[in-house]
Amino acid sequence: MPQPAQALHARPALLVLEDGRVFRGESFGAEGETFGEAVFSTGMTGYQETLTDPSYHRQVVVMTAPHVGNTGVNDEDAESRRIWVAGYVVRDPARVSSNWRAQRTLDDELREQGVVGISGIDTRALTRHLRERGAMRVGISTTETDPDALLHRVLEQPQMKGAELAREVSVDEAYVVPAVGEKRFTVAALDLGIKGMTPALMAERGIEVHVLPATATIDDVLAVEPDGLFFSNGPGDPATADVSTLTGALERGLPYFGICFGNQLFGRALGFGTYKLKYGHRGINQPVMDRTTGKVEVTAHNHGFAVQWPDGVPLDDAVRTPYGTATVSHVCLNDDVVEGLELRDDADALTAFSVQYHPEAAAGPHDAAYLFDRFIDLMEGKA
Repeated sequence: MPQPAQALHARPALLVLEDGRVFRGESFGAEGETFGEAVFSTGMTGYQETLTDPSYHRQVVVMTAPHVGNTGVNDEDAESRRIWVAGYVVRDPARVSSNWRAQRTLDDELREQGVVGISGIDTRALTRHLRERGAMRVGISTTETDPDALLHRVLEQPQMKGAELAREVSVDEAYVVPAVGEKRFTVAALDLGIKGMTPALMAERGIEVHVLPATATIDDVLAVEPDGLFFSNGPGDPATADVSTLTGALERGLPYFGICFGNQLFGRALGFGTYKLKYGHRGINQPVMDRTTGKVEVTAHNHGFAVQWPDGVPLDDAVRTPYGTATVSHVCLNDDVVEGLELRDDADALTAFSVQYHPEAAAGPHDAAYLFDRFIDLMEGKA
């Protein structure tokens, strides 16, 4: 049923980018002050899933869709235990949310969880600025009226490059998501910022998922007696992460599947570098080619870093690593960013793979859900 309209006269709010660009609007959500890395998301739906994605930790998300909040917020669609974005930027928030599943307004949810936002600004101009200049630090305030004073505080904030954040969003204690129906496999899943839909999709396929903290060692993984290892999505710079657990698994031939941050760490474990993208890929309409099948998928993305394929080596060529032969399995059709990796042994059997995007996308699209079946095949020895 329709939810109450939000206040028509919100408090003035100020947004300042680290290069000095200023936007003035109105408060949306909690009042106060917040800082983070300004990024934009092109998704037209799924704002609740975006807000609760741990990969957005310490980021201020700019929504390119002009109208946000129409369907309100419910208790079922959250991808984790809380909202993780550092701040939220929208052009025209819905004054009334109307959906049969809505339990409260988006404005109320942001306010309840202390998320400072701003509305009524030209998000198209802000997005174009970030595309031209790159993702950068930003501050939003409903208490500061002086842009120079807010800019000073923005410049004091840490950069995203070099930030180690996975441990800040991970669980403290392991937990188990039981298989739905007959149990077929056991998987150890490292929570680097995992979204709830990921173990749910595995459980639907008969996998008992043991979700472990980001600090789990190879001994912790082996204690589960898993048939496979999974690394989740997550925030921060992959260059700061320890990959010894993953290399230990690869040395033992344990089947591996990684998503997003898990793809970047897979690349590092294989000996490749990572780098920061100018403004990243965020949204649910990114075209990616699965080079193993030739099919193009429309996919969900949320990443600011990517795997660096070795200089001078064409994407079509294989690279020998200490654990087998690595190839690029997926590539973004917008900019040729590496979107997936495969590892094969000397007998050309698949032993591990990863993708940079999100096949578990709860808000859609679902073109890439087959990758969970590929993980099943890998553990069955059929891949």
